[in-house]
Amino acid sequence: MWKGRFSQDTSSLVQQFGESISYDWRLFPHDIAGSIAHARAQKNAGLLSGEEFSQIESGLLDIKADIVSGNFEFKASLEDIHMNIEAELTRRIGPAGAKLHTARSRNDQVATDTRLYCRTEIDGLLLETTSLQLALLDRADQYAATVIPGYTHLQRGQPVTAGHHFLAYVEMLERDKSRLTDCRKRLNISPLGSGALAGSTINLDRRAIAAELGFDGVTHNSMDAIADRDYIAELLFAISLCGAHLSRLSEDLILWCTAEFAFASLSDAHTTGSSLMPQKKNPDVCELTRGKTGRLVGNLMNLLATLKGLPLTYNRDLQEDKPPLFDSVDTLRLILAVNTEMIAAMELNGEKCRAAAADPLLLATDLADYLVNKGIPFRHAHELVGKAVAAAIATGTPLDQLDLAAIDPAYGPDARQVFSLERALKARSNPGSPSIENVRAEISRWHALLRP
Repeated sequence: MWKGRFSQDTSSLVQQFGESISYDWRLFPHDIAGSIAHARAQKNAGLLSGEEFSQIESGLLDIKADIVSGNFEFKASLEDIHMNIEAELTRRIGPAGAKLHTARSRNDQVATDTRLYCRTEIDGLLLETTSLQLALLDRADQYAATVIPGYTHLQRGQPVTAGHHFLAYVEMLERDKSRLTDCRKRLNISPLGSGALAGSTINLDRRAIAAELGFDGVTHNSMDAIADRDYIAELLFAISLCGAHLSRLSEDLILWCTAEFAFASLSDAHTTGSSLMPQKKNPDVCELTRGKTGRLVGNLMNLLATLKGLPLTYNRDLQEDKPPLFDSVDTLRLILAVNTEMIAAMELNGEKCRAAAADPLLLATDLADYLVNKGIPFRHAHELVGKAVAAAIATGTPLDQLDLAAIDPAYGPDARQVFSLERALKARSNPGSPSIENVRAEISRWHALLRP
């Protein structure tokens, strides 16, 4: 493609080092769509005859069909998806194919292809994230009234319900979807027509091309359009944060599935055994989710490190944006799919949950609130409850069985009424709090949002 300037063939090692067709082949549907839109603009500008445009369009669609069916030979000597398609098109239809690259560079071509790819993949990720939300919502619905301890510092804190716990992850995933949606909006502008870096003296109708490809508009600075990979970095960040949320969910489930917690059990279909220990049932999906999240974060760092020192506009370093992009998209899609399936089949052990939630220490804060309602300043109330807790630990007496009045006369005879989980949960009725009524209302709200 540059034989006019060079007198020597490219070294085979350089070809091997520089090729990207081994991974960017997957951009083919977007490259073909962009080429058809570009050719139509060439026809409208009088650069192609109607017959030449028809040859190009049908030739590109035939190539697309061959790639889809596995009957297309990609050549590393042609470096990338763009030249593989263009060279084959020219071989098939002759001179008209050689006209296709008029007023276009591989620089604006790949920027267009990757935007189209990201847009398509975001649409898929949004659907798959919603599927996981629905699986979590179904678990929340089933276990809306199952009381469990809520934890801080991995120490029992206050009572919540399993439904409230699952809904926390539904909230996180909704923020992930919002970030993906924002990213999609920002990336949906067409760079095609920016050329290598300074546009072209042959002016095609950029807005018509953008409209045909479903873009919301066109870029306004040709240099920025060629250099910009913000949209990939933003997508990799959104993917990484979604992975981090799912990694946290995985850690919760790993703990819940231990014999020490025993709150939950995963199906045999979503766990593995041990090659040595026959009793084992390992939560490998959760552990791999946790592990693969490291790859997602690493891919983001990979791209940021590549971008940080690049001058405007195109530099070959930018070829390295696609492996982390493709890997992160593929990895998150698989994580979402397998977690959706696993969550849908998961069950909670109600007896173990009730036993853990029966710990009266979970209501120590409620006891402090009881004193506050009697006019005791909170810091003093906190101290009095702390003394009661110390006495319970020292004597081996459950907190709800202590003679609280003996610790301080501020405790009245009704103090023991505090130690009712039903009462404690019902009192947590502020918006966002885990009363069962609130949880059920939130479940209904999410059903309406996710299952319109």
